[in-house]
Amino acid sequence: MKKKKREERNIRLPGSNDLFVGLDGILWRKRHRVFSFISAVSCCLLLLLFAFSILTPPPTATDHFLFHHISAVRKTQAVESISDKAFEVPASGGNLGRDLWSSSQSKFYYGCSKASKTFPTADRKTHPNRYLMIATSGGLNQQRTGIIDAVVVAYILNATLVIPKLDKHSYWKDTSDFAEIFNVDLFISSLERDVEIIKELPRNGGEAWVPHMRVPRKCNSECYQTRVLPVLNTKHVVELTKFDYRLSNRLETDLQKLRCRVNYHALRFTDPILEMGKILVERMRMKANHFIALHLRFEPDMLAFSGCYYGGGEEEREELGAIRMRWETLPVSNPEKMRRHGRCPLTPEEIGLMLRALGFGSDVHIYVASGEVYGGEKTLAPLKALFPNFHSKETIATKEELAPFSAFSARMAALDYIVCDESDVFVTNNNGNMARILAGRRRYFGHKPTIRPNAKKLYKLFSDRNNTTWDEFASKVRTYQIGFMGEPKEVKPGKGEFHENPDSCICEAKDLKSSQDQGRNNGVGVSDEQEQQSLEEGPDWTDTDYLDNNAVLTKRGQHEEEEFFLD
Repeated sequence: MKKKKREERNIRLPGSNDLFVGLDGILWRKRHRVFSFISAVSCCLLLLLFAFSILTPPPTATDHFLFHHISAVRKTQAVESISDKAFEVPASGGNLGRDLWSSSQSKFYYGCSKASKTFPTADRKTHPNRYLMIATSGGLNQQRTGIIDAVVVAYILNATLVIPKLDKHSYWKDTSDFAEIFNVDLFISSLERDVEIIKELPRNGGEAWVPHMRVPRKCNSECYQTRVLPVLNTKHVVELTKFDYRLSNRLETDLQKLRCRVNYHALRFTDPILEMGKILVERMRMKANHFIALHLRFEPDMLAFSGCYYGGGEEEREELGAIRMRWETLPVSNPEKMRRHGRCPLTPEEIGLMLRALGFGSDVHIYVASGEVYGGEKTLAPLKALFPNFHSKETIATKEELAPFSAFSARMAALDYIVCDESDVFVTNNNGNMARILAGRRRYFGHKPTIRPNAKKLYKLFSDRNNTTWDEFASKVRTYQIGFMGEPKEVKPGKGEFHENPDSCICEAKDLKSSQDQGRNNGVGVSDEQEQQSLEEGPDWTDTDYLDNNAVLTKRGQHEEEEFFLD
């Protein structure tokens, strides 16, 4: 049956000598022809490729470089395209669920500097023939520290203090006398129970020769009694020169409280300075209910001294390098290391980004206390774009109003000091003298917010900001700034400069413990780890010990040397 069906499918081909070819045979022949054609084409292609490989020269190093360069550029462009879309800085600071302009814990602390009942008064302890003279050093706030400590040293030595001499020869070249900056009569009367103070050394029939001395840094009570008291006992008068940070941070409580009485109550500016400062503050209040004061400290001398680099190329290196040569003993700078360790001031743009991340929107008014900003308006432009309501004493006062002060750096600095002190939030871009003095004062008078950038942590965050989203960036900024916002108990007692952390003069309210317990339950407060971070990672490139060892400014062509301390 199967054989019969197969025969039916056979076809006789004419002239085939009775050769029968089946349909299966025809299909097989067609497939064979297609396969032969494909094989022939493939062989031709292989021959062409072989010939091409022989005739074509090998790729050069330039070809490899161009290939990798183009690949890298395309990759970078793709990343930047994504990053530009992700890192969009909002105009609003957002709703963080907290008050930006005050501390919830500040009401539980207050300044207290009253002397104890056992603290001997001046009329009981001052030696009748023992006079202490002081020559301060540096800018306004550095000299302020010297004046404060001079009163305490006079008390330790049982001496009468002669009104301190201000520095007229250092970098700032300010010719002002004590009475032209500070209210001298108030200074004397406010401290009369503690130290006898006179305006001039008694003549005693002629001009007396006064021995000069310079005591070590951080000299304590025993140090003064050992080094200075013997001279006073024999000469009856001595002048301590370059007097700044020459008194130990750690003294007995009553002496620390005397420091606070001098700093926060007795040492006030003259009426003309106070009146002009009041006008500036009132004009800021007319613009907004709350405002930020920013001590920008981005002047050429600061950047040169810090040894930092901000991407300005060879021009920047030459300009700042020439300024840095003023300090002959400064070591060779390592900009990357300095910035990595948090020892460089943030750029104005970085300050603006930090403030936006902390919740301050573009409608916030900022008063900038600063001298000549390196790079001028070009450097300030990003900050002004983030905060268009940008003010300074020069923009809110007329030249005529500032004329009595403009020729004197200390008086102009005093005006900035007043506005920064009265601001709702004070932001400092370094840890120099003005920053420390104001931070301590704001703690004493109610713990008003004082923001100090955690530059060591923020450095990497700013460097990588185009590889993250704004929300991630802002969240990290807020985390890194814990312990750097001027909250109570951020710094352990005895740590840092006393003028910055006057812990002996900060008292706690009676109901503090219950509030602390509630704060812990609500997640409020600074952890031990965060507190340690604030102590160890703060910018310390203006530390006075570092300056004392390294920042000696030698006057070219003169024998006199000046220690230069950034204010």
